[in-house]
Order: sequence, then structure tokens, then C-alpha cells
Amino acid sequence: MKKQGVEYWLLLFYLMLFTSADARQLASTNTNTNGDDVTLLLEFKKNSVNSDPNGFLDNWTVDSLTPCSWRGVNCSVNGQTTTLDLIDFGLVGTLHLSNLTALTTLEVLSLQGNLFSSGDLSVPKNSPCYLKSVDLSSNNLSEPLSEYSFLQSCDRLTFVNLSRNYIPGGTIHVTPSLLQLDLSRNRISDSAILSYALANCQNLNLLNMSDNKMAGKLNHTPSACRSLSAIDLSYNLFVGELPPTFVADSPATLEYLDLSHNNFSSPFSSLDFGNCSQLSFINLSTNSFSGSQFPTKLSNCKLLETIDFSHNLLGDKNDIPGALLGNFKKLKHLSLAHNQFSGNIPPQLGQTCGTLEFLDLSMNKLIGELPSIFLSCSSLKSLNLGSNQLSGDFLTTVVSKLQDLMFIYVPFNNITGLVPLSLTNCSQLRELDLSSNGFTGNIPSGFCSNFGFLESVFLAGNYLSGSVPSELGNCRNLKRIDLSFNDLKGEIPSSYWTLPNLSDLVIWANSLTGEIPEGICVKGGNLETLILNNNFLTGSIPKSIANCTNMIWVSLANNRLTGEIPAGIGNLENLAILQLGNNSLGGDMPPELGKCRSLIWLDLNSNNLSGPLPHELTDQSGLVVPGSVSGKQFAFVRNEGGTSCRGAGGLVEFQGIRPERLENFPMVHSCPSTRIYSGLTVYTFTSNGSMIYLDLSYNLLSGTILESFGTMSYLQVLNLGHNELTGNIPSSFGDLKMIGVLDLSHNQLQGYIPGSLGGLSFLSDLDVSNNNLSGVIPSGGQLTTFPAARYENNSGLCGVPLPACGSGRNPEKYHHAGKNRPVETGVVVGITFFLVCILGLILALYQVKKNQVKDEQREKYIESLPTSGSSSWKLSGVPEPLSINIATFEKPLRKLTFAHLLEATNGFSADSLIGTGGFGEVYKAQLKDGCVVAIKKLVHIGQGDREFIAEMETIGKIKHRNLVPLLGYCKIGEERLLVYEYMKWGSLESVLHDRIKGGWAKQLLRENRSSEILDSNLLTDNKSGDAELFYYLKIAFACLDDRPFRRPTMIQVMAMFKDLQVESESDILDGLLLIEET
Repeated sequence: MKKQGVEYWLLLFYLMLFTSADARQLASTNTNTNGDDVTLLLEFKKNSVNSDPNGFLDNWTVDSLTPCSWRGVNCSVNGQTTTLDLIDFGLVGTLHLSNLTALTTLEVLSLQGNLFSSGDLSVPKNSPCYLKSVDLSSNNLSEPLSEYSFLQSCDRLTFVNLSRNYIPGGTIHVTPSLLQLDLSRNRISDSAILSYALANCQNLNLLNMSDNKMAGKLNHTPSACRSLSAIDLSYNLFVGELPPTFVADSPATLEYLDLSHNNFSSPFSSLDFGNCSQLSFINLSTNSFSGSQFPTKLSNCKLLETIDFSHNLLGDKNDIPGALLGNFKKLKHLSLAHNQFSGNIPPQLGQTCGTLEFLDLSMNKLIGELPSIFLSCSSLKSLNLGSNQLSGDFLTTVVSKLQDLMFIYVPFNNITGLVPLSLTNCSQLRELDLSSNGFTGNIPSGFCSNFGFLESVFLAGNYLSGSVPSELGNCRNLKRIDLSFNDLKGEIPSSYWTLPNLSDLVIWANSLTGEIPEGICVKGGNLETLILNNNFLTGSIPKSIANCTNMIWVSLANNRLTGEIPAGIGNLENLAILQLGNNSLGGDMPPELGKCRSLIWLDLNSNNLSGPLPHELTDQSGLVVPGSVSGKQFAFVRNEGGTSCRGAGGLVEFQGIRPERLENFPMVHSCPSTRIYSGLTVYTFTSNGSMIYLDLSYNLLSGTILESFGTMSYLQVLNLGHNELTGNIPSSFGDLKMIGVLDLSHNQLQGYIPGSLGGLSFLSDLDVSNNNLSGVIPSGGQLTTFPAARYENNSGLCGVPLPACGSGRNPEKYHHAGKNRPVETGVVVGITFFLVCILGLILALYQVKKNQVKDEQREKYIESLPTSGSSSWKLSGVPEPLSINIATFEKPLRKLTFAHLLEATNGFSADSLIGTGGFGEVYKAQLKDGCVVAIKKLVHIGQGDREFIAEMETIGKIKHRNLVPLLGYCKIGEERLLVYEYMKWGSLESVLHDRIKGGWAKQLLRENRSSEILDSNLLTDNKSGDAELFYYLKIAFACLDDRPFRRPTMIQVMAMFKDLQVESESDILDGLLLIEET
């Protein structure tokens, strides 16, 4: 027993000895590991972080024994570094990962939301990498991914997020461990990366490559993926047909599919949805899927919760397939907007009401009412039926009983009667849009009794009368009010001005009276848009407008305002549009307007402003940054009646207004000739911009025009007419390269017209009449194409289009000479002249009758001709010759009429159609003399006759070996035809767009291998010559951009050629400048 006790104590001693040794060894190991981690992390800070503006890494110091207390570092219970989380630290530098991948215990790396640029994302050879999760999203990575990047070396990765960078492409590697790969919102143009990912996705369950620049056809399906549950390829540039089995080939695990915002053009019924038993989200919106039939196997997707097929070509004027869609019992979100569905809303669709929360059927051609079965849609939150042809009282019988509705949109329908007060039953309502219907009567006074959450109310474009309801002022959450284009009278209720969240107050085109009170933006919200033009408002502009620092659009034009323009407007740095025209404002123009650094549109015409033009007005030139009013719906009524119109035109906010209502508006008819342009506001510059519209006409402004006005390089309209300005026209106006309208008429200007104006290629309207100008009208550019009336009443001006200089003769000389002629001679001459006139009239009548018979025969023939699918032609009875200046063109087409072109194209039949483009259709035509030409029939571009003729005259002067000659042009009514030399070998587009002939060219361009596109025999030792070839190639690919809206116009193409500065006599381009399309 005693011996056993001794052995027991000896064993215990040895255990304690070894435990102590292990503890010392473990402690030593941890100390060494921590020391290594400190060193490696400090190396990372030294090599990768150039700036730490927030001081987040200040406690990363060399005297630390462990990094576990450092900001952004997380350690395990054993003190080992496992996570580096530097999200949104604002760090700036060049990223080097090698210091971090050397951390043997680091598993999670999160550097999201910094400003790291691409450095070295590779892992040293033969070095292990233990990273499992890497998030480098929202940085400035801009280099292609190397084949040696961490994606290749870190074989334990499960999660990689490189989204929101500028990565153009490169090489990726998908390891068996990788489950999620996010490359979205980069600049990847090489679709080979996607092809590799789909072919080697192994165990990926998420692949996100949305919002890149991948183009061409999508040729691969996810057939190799075993576990894929989500794939997002939206916002790319894919074209052509989607592989029909793309969904069917996906694994049964697929739950989320987003292919929206591409240009897939498959027949919708050709898509095979296979089993799709787990699919819950599908978005195919903003493509070109077409047809009236839905895929039959779509019904297999029983678990669908979100269906978005909007912005396609579905329906083909057929009904919505209610029976199919009504079987999705879990459906929450359904959007079929912007398609071609017609007929009634199918009652079967109401079978989804048990779960449906969002329904959008807008922008179709639906008729009738919302079926009563939708009364069971108790979960419905958003209903959009806008821009259809719906009618009836379904707002009262159905919609108003859906108490959980938060958003009701039914604009642009045919709903009539009173605005239903029963809509107040929707107590959760946030937005109500009833614009452009046929509502009459008063706006209900109890509108805000239950609308405690109401944020937006849009009732524009109806026929409402009475006063503006003060009760809307009780909706304290209101942000946006639009009551425009009604017949509301009286004052704007004072309660509106004190709404705490009000940002948009739009009530133009009514009959409002009263004043805008002092205290706006002081007692209430900080307004962004204040649009009250075309009313009867009086009083002055309140000085408190200076407090509206969020203001971007102010329109108080066409009222009865008096007083001065408050100098405090200069505080509005975000103000982009200021319209105060057609009032009775007086005093000097406030120089503080030059402080409005975002101002692009200033219209102060038809007031009583006096004093000089403030030089501060041009201080913002080159400093304007775009963005504040981008995407706003607008209409511009351009006055084209010359001096009989006051001002250059009027800009109006156009959200929720039917075009036909505007066409009948008195403002449009205040000028003998007007033209309406509408659309979304888009800036014509990306940076360093200037004002684009300046109208100060019909005031009492005096002094000289400053040379600094020529620095407004993006100015398109400048109207200083009908003032008292003196001095010379600044020669710097020649720098206004974007100018289209220049009106300096009815002033007291003197001196010469600067020759620099001849270089203004886009000048479409010039008026310098009624001044004291002298000298010869410059012959360059388009100055001689304007009518004489634009130069009249300048006693010293001469030259085309006015009489030639030095041609004036003394009329008395001829008067006295006539007295010596015998009376008999005059009688003989008179009788002879009378007889000749009679004979000429007889011959003319005979020829007219003869031609009329021919024309009638030609009309009968032409009217029997077939027409293309998009064209319908009928002659007016008078064939119109080509409107060309014969001297302009190298090969003029003489005596060619519109009827001849119809006959040569067989009535513009489909058989003659050889191509279509963004600006129209192209037809092949053989004229009677055997000449073969190409005729482009332009789409309606809203261009005036004079603008069109001036542009064609300019293009006709171009002689360049790389441009197809324009042989002539024709205009008849609203139609515009261009006649080009026919290219029998096809166009450049047909070669470079063809996948077999030239698809490789685009691919090489995307890979920055342009030198391989050109035949080596074309390249020489002359570097300047080679540079010219590559520049031609750049122009060619710009013309063939996959996004039509990015393609340059012909004018822009010629401007690009001008940049080459070719000096050969045959390649001279005269006066063409590049303009950015809006």
C-alpha cells in the first residue's frame, strides 16, 4: 500500500511537470503568433494605407504586444487574429494583400467602403492562404484581375465580394469551396468571365455579375451548376435570343433569377422553364421579349413570389393571361407594366389576392374597370393602373375599400366624375396620383381626415374647380403637391407654407391670386421646387426665399409680380432653373445671381429690369456640376415667330399632363409659330459646365455686352433682344460653340458682325435686326442662310442676304433719263409686252394641264403601291422637288420629285427595305436613269424646316473619302428623306456587327488589342498615319455602340473627322464642331 502511494505521488508530480512545460510552450507560441501578427498588420498599414483621415488606425502601434485591442481587429479566445474588419474607415491607398494572407489564422477580411486602388491582390507562391471570406466592395479597384490573384490561391474561400469597383475584367477561379461570388457594379466587358463561371461554378449558390458592360449573345446556361440558388445578370448589354433552356438547365435549387435591363429579344413562348420548383423571384423586365403567349412551363414555378415582366413587347394587343397568373398562390409582386396588353383586367388575376402586395399593370391598353374580385386583396400595398384606358367608378367600389393600400396610381386614364371622398378610407395611404383623367368639381374638403401618412398628392391635368383646399395643410407629412392644369381659383392657403416636410409645390396653369407670403422656408419645410407659373399672383418675391437652400427649380413666370428680384437668391447654390419672365419686376439684375453655382436656365424676359448686365453672371461658367434637375419631366414651348413673339419660349414642368392639353393652352398660342419639345431633363455636359439658356429680352437693360459672355461654352439659347444695349457684338461670341438661338435685335449695337460667328455650326436662329450695325455680313458658316429680316434696319449692313455692298445707285439719275424717251416708244413697248404675256399665259396653262394629267396618273400608280409595315404614304397632288441647292452637292439630283422616290422604292415597300437604324429606315432605289441610290426616311425628330435645310446644306458641303456622299434631300410635310450614294458592299455596321465577319473586332477592342484589328499591311513606319487609322477605328466603333443612345450623330462624326485636321484639298471639313446629345 505504501509503495502504491509513492507511485501515485510520483505520477502526479510528473503530470504537473509536463503540464507546466506545455503551458510555457503554449504561452510562448501565442506570444510568437501575436508578435508576428503585429508585424504583418503594421506592414499592411505601411504598404497599403497612404491616408487615414479619420485616425481609425492610430492605435496600431509598434509597441503593442498583441493586435487584439486594435480598432478593426477581432481575435479568438486564444488571442489569435481571425477577423480584420475595416468597413467604411475611409482609408486611402494601394492595396497589397500579401501581408494579410500571411496571417495564418485570419479567416475574414472586410475592407468594404474604403478608397483602396488596385495594387497587388496576389498571394506569394507556395504560401498557404487561410482566408474564407473576402469583401473588397466599394473601393477603387480598377485593374484586371490577375491569374495569380487570391481567387486562385485561397482554396478555402467561401465568400468573395468585389462589387462596386471599376474592375474591367481579367481572370477568375472558382474553387470547390466557393459558395458566393459578387462581381456586380464593375466595368467588366468580357463575357468570357461569365462563361467560365457558368461552366465551372461547382458549388456556387450565388453568382452576381449585374451592372457591368458585358455585351453580345449569352451562349451558356447554368447546366454545370449543382447548387446555384441565385443568379443576377441584370443591367448588362446582352442582345439576341436568350438560350431557350437557360432556366430549364439551371439546377433545381434555383430560387432567384434576374436578367432585367438587357436587350434579349426572344419570343417569350420559346422559353423553357423546366421544373423551376424552387423559383421564387424572376425579373425579365426592360428587354425585348415579345409575343402574346406565355411559356407553358411557367406554371411549374408554383413558389413564385415576384414576377416582373415589365418593359417588354408582351401581349401583342391580347389579353393578360389571367388563368395562368392566377394560379400562383404565393405571388406577392406582379408587374406587367409597359407592354402591349389590351382588353379588360382578367378576374382570374384576383385569385392571387391572398398574398398579393404589389400590382403594376400601367402603360398598357387596358379598358374597363378593376374587377370586384380584387376586393379580397386585403394585403395589397401598391396599385398602379396608370396610362391605360380605364373608366368607371372602381375607385369607389373597389379601391377605396382596400384599407391597407399605401400607393394608388391611376393617372392617364378616362375616369370621370368627382374625386371620390371614399378614398380617405385608405388610412395608410402615402401617395395618391389621379393626374390626367376627367375629374371635375371641387377637391374634397375632408381629404386629410384619415390621411395621416399622406406624403404626395397629384391631381394635375384634370378639370377641377373651386378653391385650393386648405384642409390639405392638415396633412403634416405632405412632401409633394401637384394641382397643375386645373381651374382652381383664390389664394394658396397659408397652411401650405408651414407644412414641415413640403419639398415640391406645383400648381401652375390655374387662376390663383394673392401673394407669396414672407416666411417661406422659415416657418415650414425647405422647398426644392416652387412652380406657380401662369397664374395671377401679385405682390413681390419674398426675401425669405433666400432660406430655401434646397431649391432647384423656381418658376413664377406669367404672373403679375412686382418689386425687385431679391439678392438673397444668390444663396441658392442648388438652384438650376429660375423663371421669372412676363411679370412687372423692376430694378437692376442682382449680381448675386452669379453665386448660383448650379444655374443652367435663367429666364427673366418681359419685365422692367434696368441697369447693366452684371459681369458676375458669368462667374459660374466652367464651374456648374450636373445633376440637380436630371430626370425631371419637362416641356419646352419654343417661339419661332421672330420679333412678333416675346422671349425665346417657355419651360414648363410636365409631370402628369397630357400633350394635347398643353397644345391647347393659351401660352402655346401667344406666338404665331411655336414648337413643343418634351422629355426628361438631361445635362449636355458631365463637368465644368455653364448656363445653357439665358433670356433677358424685353427689358430696359443698358450698357455693353461683356466679352465674358463668350465663356458660357454650353450656352444654347441667348436672347438679349429688345433692350437698350450699346457697344459692339463681342467677338468672344464665336466661342459659344453650342449656341442654337442668338437674338440681339432691337438694341443700339454698333460696329461689325464678328466673323467668328461664322464658326457657329449649330446656330439655327440669328436675329441682329434693328440695331446700328455696319459692314459686310460675314460669308462663313450659316450666316448667309438666314432671311434678310434677321438683318434689316441696320443702315450700314450689306452683303448676302441683304443687297451687295456698293450696289446702291442714285434713283434720280434714271428718273431724269426717262424724260427724254419718246412717248411712242413707251406705247409700242407696252403693247408688245402685253401680247407676250398673253401668249405666255396660254402656254403655261397648257403645260399645267399636261402635267396635271401626268401627276394624276402617277398618283394612281403610287397609291396602288404596297407600303412597308411602318409607313403609309399619300401624295398631296403637287409633287415637291428635292429641296436642294444644286451648287452645294457634288452630284446633284436634278428634277427629282417626292413621287419619283416613291416610285423608285415601290412605295417604300418592305422589299426595298435594306436596313433600319436609330434615325430611320433605309431603302434601296433605282431611278429611271439607272442610278442606284440609298434613301433614308428619317423618323420624326421635331426639327424645324429651316434647321433641317441648314444642317443638310452644311453636310452637303462635306467632301471626305470616309463619308458616303449625300446626293440630295427632300422634305414634304413632316417627312424628311436623305438620298445617299448606294454602297453595294454594305455598310461598316454590317461588317463590324456581323458575328462571323467582324464580331472578333469588337472583342479585340474590349480586350484593348486594337492593334490586332487592322491589317498589318495598312500600318507603316509613319506614326502619325497609323494614329489616323486608329482614330478612324475609334470613330467606327463609336457609331456602332451597342447602346443606340450613345451613338454620335452625323454632325458629330464629321466633327470627329475634323479633329484629325486633314489638310488635303479633298478632305476639308468646314466649321463643324462636336456637340453632346441630350
